[in-house]
Amino acid sequence: MPLSRITDTIRRNMRPEGFDGSIKLDCGPDGVVVIAGPEVTREDRPTDCTIALSADDLIKLMTGKLNPVTGVMMGKLKLSGDLSVAMRLGKLLKG
Repeated sequence: MPLSRITDTIRRNMRPEGFDGSIKLDCGPDGVVVIAGPEVTREDRPTDCTIALSADDLIKLMTGKLNPVTGVMMGKLKLSGDLSVAMRLGKLLKG
């Protein structure tokens, strides 16, 4: 699944009030997804928190096939910046 489809999925599933803060899902050579307030974009910019992971692992994370804590412990997710923002990511999307 290309990042453009992932970005569209996040946009569709995001709560209407958006997100207090900003987070970058950095998939390396595949690109980035930035969530800032109500905006979801593929445009790279500074954010409060960055999660570096592969595009495949992002798909697994979004579909519930990768537990975030397990992903961090296995080194599949690398966090930098304000970690409290990363902890709110799960609440960002509608269940």
